[in-house]
Amino acid sequence: MRSGLMFLITAAVCVGQPQYDLLLKGGHVIDPKNGVDAERDVAVSGGKVAAVEPAIDPARARQTIDLTGLYLTPGLVDIHAHLFHTTGIRNAWAGDESIDPDTLSFRTGVTTMCDAGSSGWRNFDRFLFEVIERAQTRVLAFINIAGLGMITDVAEQDKSDFKPEEVVRWKRKYPGIVVGVKSAHYQQPDWASVDRAVEAGKLAGIPVMVDFGYFLPERPYWQLVTEHLRPGDISTHMFRGPVPWIDGHGKVYAYLYRARARGVKFDLGHGGGSFVLRNAVPAVEQGFYPDSISTDLHTHSMNAAMMDMPTTMSKLMAMGMPLGAVVRASTWNPAQEIQHPELGHLTPGAAADVAVWRLLEGDFGFGDAAGGRITGKQRLLCEMTLMGGKVVWDWNQRAKEDYHKLGPTYGIRPGIDRILAPPE
Repeated sequence: MRSGLMFLITAAVCVGQPQYDLLLKGGHVIDPKNGVDAERDVAVSGGKVAAVEPAIDPARARQTIDLTGLYLTPGLVDIHAHLFHTTGIRNAWAGDESIDPDTLSFRTGVTTMCDAGSSGWRNFDRFLFEVIERAQTRVLAFINIAGLGMITDVAEQDKSDFKPEEVVRWKRKYPGIVVGVKSAHYQQPDWASVDRAVEAGKLAGIPVMVDFGYFLPERPYWQLVTEHLRPGDISTHMFRGPVPWIDGHGKVYAYLYRARARGVKFDLGHGGGSFVLRNAVPAVEQGFYPDSISTDLHTHSMNAAMMDMPTTMSKLMAMGMPLGAVVRASTWNPAQEIQHPELGHLTPGAAADVAVWRLLEGDFGFGDAAGGRITGKQRLLCEMTLMGGKVVWDWNQRAKEDYHKLGPTYGIRPGIDRILAPPE
């Protein structure tokens, strides 16, 4: 009898109480993991996705934001960026050219960024303290197999400093942050950097990302992706100029299909000099899409043809990659590549990382790293970003109230305006 009475009292108290903190209403949701590509309302509670349904009553939420005519996707996952911006040593890849993650993440719909080997096992602790632990953006890391990471190109040539066991040590200490191993910029005619990185990946149970920046006859690219990389390992800068993509008949080389069949992942990694349309356009036209779309973000690439994730995604759309496939390669696919399946989707219970988009219609131009240009009719603009249910970017200030409704004092203690007013 007592338990029934308590139930009635609890139910009475709860009548009229909002069930959700926030309701995103009227938008078109694209959530590839869950096969959703339709108009849906998204409810948020306690920083997590609470419901995704065709229609949710606004009375059930404390706040409702009208997103009619806009697209909603999971927050973007950019797995190739350079964020070790406090090294204080200028070089072409990190140091002064890395950026503070919060300067460009939320305004471009990105909620998760992976630093791609700017730090190595010797200086990862500094990167962790000065950047990762201070950022609002979720920052994860591929640790460079070279001890000093990308402080200088010289450091990435020192075979004696390729220490797989040290990478494993950091992975064990920070299992949720260390997502992979990076091999980059190696200029010697052997496979030492790649093979030591793969050894570290095997020991730590994490993928390897390889920037195959220098092409030598002794170690051709086709051997990298068909022999040295394992299933789940990542070849970034996939459309870089020297990568052999198209045969004499205009077809994508067969070795690329063999590599993909082995489970090797192809990451865009646009960057400032690692993307050419002459490779990308025929590959996309033939259906060979990137497994993941990433920026290779740094101060040079963000001010050159790459710009940001929305521009890079729009560039792929201009080549013929469907919007749904572009979203998949920017959310759920990269989340799986870095072994974080809790990210990149809007499943109820998942963190409410959400990007809201306006799909602009018009005449737009997109460039590559070698002076090439392509045009398209659509371009993505990030209207709003939520991280953990909190609005962290709001281009049109949709989450705000009309100031008239806030009253003459904006909630300041009644009468304080008279106390502070100047004499007549």
